[in-house]
Amino acid sequence: MRPRVPAEDPFYDPPAGFHHATPGTVLRSRDVELAFLGLIPQKFRAVQLLYRTTDLHGAPEAAVTTVIVPADRARRRTTPVLSYQCAIDAVTSRCFPSYALRRGAVAPGALAQFEFLLIAAALAEGWVVSVPDHEGLDGNWGTPYEPGYRILDGLRAALGSDRLDIDETAPLGLWGYSGGGLASAWAAEMQGAYAPELNVVGAVLGSPVGDLGNAFRRLNGSLYAGLPALVVAALSRVYPELDRIVQEHATPTGKAMLERIREMTTGHAVLRHIGLNMDKLVDRPLDDILDTPEVRYIFDSIKLGAAVPTPPVLVVQAVHDRIVSVYDIDDLTETYRSGGASVTYHRDMFSEHMLLHPMSAPMTLRWLADRFDGKPLSEHMIRTTWPTLLNPMTYLGMARLTAIAAKLFTGRTVGRFPL
Repeated sequence: MRPRVPAEDPFYDPPAGFHHATPGTVLRSRDVELAFLGLIPQKFRAVQLLYRTTDLHGAPEAAVTTVIVPADRARRRTTPVLSYQCAIDAVTSRCFPSYALRRGAVAPGALAQFEFLLIAAALAEGWVVSVPDHEGLDGNWGTPYEPGYRILDGLRAALGSDRLDIDETAPLGLWGYSGGGLASAWAAEMQGAYAPELNVVGAVLGSPVGDLGNAFRRLNGSLYAGLPALVVAALSRVYPELDRIVQEHATPTGKAMLERIREMTTGHAVLRHIGLNMDKLVDRPLDDILDTPEVRYIFDSIKLGAAVPTPPVLVVQAVHDRIVSVYDIDDLTETYRSGGASVTYHRDMFSEHMLLHPMSAPMTLRWLADRFDGKPLSEHMIRTTWPTLLNPMTYLGMARLTAIAAKLFTGRTVGRFPL
């Protein structure tokens, strides 16, 4: 039996009176079966938690996280917990990890299904992994602050769930790449003020889209033009002033495109809209619209750097990235450093956006393991320009990932296999 998409699944509907609960309170839970690409059953134990969290305006809302326990989890309550943020990068609920990771899910083009490999690598370290739907129940891709609230409250929910038996003092980590890196950065920025009681010991921000406004201008009309179109489709439902601009200036073709793209998975939207130029879908020059006070305010509000991360951060970015500008990430890391954050910046000379995520995974897992073990940062410094392709440890790590991938493809147990 195929699972229902979140938009049609009553599990996602919060119970009456949920707004009286404190953030992170578990409202409902269930066991689910996971499958690689939705097809190959896996032997991890997975529990989904519906929990109370907070939206952009501070109002109560509900969200879901999928908490995955290693197949041979050691019976110690202080097992580290990693919150892994998938690059959802879409509006449709088919791309939510809570759906895309389940057995029987029909979500071709949902990036979470491919990122299952990296989730499995974290599980092979012996860590519990929380995979939140950080866009919320409405698929608010690109909205500021909210992803951080949902991620942190997802960790609160995991720690507070009687079904998981995790110590509330367990060390916690964050990891995400691209859209997931953006969400992870919001959580790292918000943790000190929003959830100071959480023992977050490190955050890995992979290519975290430091300035969505700049990314919009750069990607419009490019191979990846579907991504900025997805952002407009999502943000126009969050910001009334943007919706007004769309209604006033988008052509009928432009409005129809935004309606269609809300139902597309990330991969489908990107492939369908290669070369899309939104300048042709509005009734006045796009640059004039982007320079209006309303749009400039929105671009400023969705830019990272609103606060300085409390936990140490590892920032991973490719110099030759065609999706996320290395100069935007240079500016972001300098903002963090000048604000007093502990930042390690791996500015990779050779890689590009798609390649760097898996290639940097061995380095990321070592860095997180060191943070979980309480090692000082001076013991594991990373050169900011040394390419991962020239690091022998990368290939040892990639061999390990290949072995894990083979087990995922065959449905065999991915046991503890630390790097």
